Amino acid sequence: MAWVMLIAAGICEMFGVAMIGRLHKHRNWQSVCLLLLGFGASFLLLSLAMETLPMGIAYAIWTGIGASGGAVLGMLFYGEARDPRRIFCIVLILGAVAGLKLIG
Repeated sequence: MAWVMLIAAGICEMFGVAMIGRLHKHRNWQSVCLLLLGFGASFLLLSLAMETLPMGIAYAIWTGIGASGGAVLGMLFYGEARDPRRIFCIVLILGAVAGLKLIG
């Protein structure tokens, strides 16, 4: 169950990052509330996952999901470059996250 919470925390982190992009375009209270909801849920789920999982592993996986997910969301919705080298680096991050899961 801790792994499910950790993955959900990473997805909430991605949502929070997407809401930062939305806040830059639409400066309104809904954007702020969604941003706070995304990051708040992310931190809550991360803390629950860390009751079972080691802190170093949980934090590394959480940041990996958030960083790679944020980069993918930027490419899909915010017109960021889709350079093959950039995609390769995202794949490396996800491979490292999978590796931590396998040895953790």
